[in-house]
Amino acid sequence: MTAAVVTNECQRGAIGDLALWPALVEAARPMIPSLARLIGAARDARVPVIHCLAVRRADLRGASTNAPLFQVANRTGGLRVGTPAAELVPELGPGPTDLVFPKTHGVGSLGSTGVDAALRNLGADEIVLTGVSVNVAIQALAFEAVNLGYRVTIPRDAVAGVPPSYADEVMKNTLSLVATLTTVEETSARWR
Repeated sequence: MTAAVVTNECQRGAIGDLALWPALVEAARPMIPSLARLIGAARDARVPVIHCLAVRRADLRGASTNAPLFQVANRTGGLRVGTPAAELVPELGPGPTDLVFPKTHGVGSLGSTGVDAALRNLGADEIVLTGVSVNVAIQALAFEAVNLGYRVTIPRDAVAGVPPSYADEVMKNTLSLVATLTTVEETSARWR
């Protein structure tokens, strides 16, 4: 069993100092130090760390517009390629051995970005799924990963959604059916 940590949209413009959705920033605040500990443990154990970042071209050419979520993101001007908003929050890196994959469309990040190929090349058969948001992308990624044949582990304290009570219900009633729910400490302990 070979695991890889996959972070999703842990960017300054999503959950950091340049974010436009205060409720998500607040929900993610306790997640960031927990996720930083998990990533540190993964790096120490030589477990691959992959960061999936949502980005848009400055001119929005080719940007998704087929869902209200994308229309808002495109209108606000955030997460443009090469801007500070598109950068990973500093607490998470990226580290020198981390892989970073931009996502320019859709809500999933595995097949359309090259992440799936990278995971297979690394020999990973388990994805430790982290980041935001449990509302949409974490669910999409979990389902996509299971459909691609990966086992999925989700440390509850390394994901966030809004409101937090809803995210807890999604974890308990939906994601628990396709993923092993755990904690950062339990996951890190496996690598020691």
